[in-house]
Amino acid sequence: MTCLLIRCVAPLQSWGSRSRFQERDTEREPTKSGMIGLIGAALGRDRTASVADLAALTMAVRVDAEGVLQTDFHTIQDIDPNGRYATKTELSRRAYLADAAFLVGLEGDAGLLGRIHAALANPVWPLFLGRKSFPPGLPLYLPDGLKEEPLRTVVETYPSVVPPGGKRVIHPERVRLVVECPPGDGEPRRDVPVSFAHGARHFMTRFVTTEWIPRPPTKPVEDASA
Repeated sequence: MTCLLIRCVAPLQSWGSRSRFQERDTEREPTKSGMIGLIGAALGRDRTASVADLAALTMAVRVDAEGVLQTDFHTIQDIDPNGRYATKTELSRRAYLADAAFLVGLEGDAGLLGRIHAALANPVWPLFLGRKSFPPGLPLYLPDGLKEEPLRTVVETYPSVVPPGGKRVIHPERVRLVVECPPGDGEPRRDVPVSFAHGARHFMTRFVTTEWIPRPPTKPVEDASA
């Protein structure tokens, strides 16, 4: 079994799964569609390229720091909502997570995961955590992130990705773990992309379980950005 670990740590992140028009939501952890979009950018795939191989990877997310849910009020002008340019001011509310830290694990084809690992170190296009205005605060690439172990073992034992210092709100003894499971065994999430093409965006459903596991060990400070 080959697994790849990706570190998602930033001042702001947003992982929408139900956003429509003026309401832009965020889940409490990275979505599969968001991670596949990020990986597609690293690999240099455009919106019309197939993502079937990326969607087939099994995903798990360990929530090392939950972050604080915040909402911004936005005004937008000069948009084109109905095929005609307009100057009407539109209002929107946009949710995001402040100071969250996640460890994302993917399991699947070894060759594909190796290419993704290399692309995260040298991405084709700029990478962001859910929105273009939310760049990573620490590298997504982990030099030791490619593992020959079961996904579950890796995400439970890899050291915490929470940076030292700061005022992040963390539980001292446990962390939340969200893992994909067989259809019908968990909570449905409609965030598996079939296509990102403009005008043809389409998503399918996956299932996940959520549980609490003991907080992983803290990595020594000198290795935190290795």
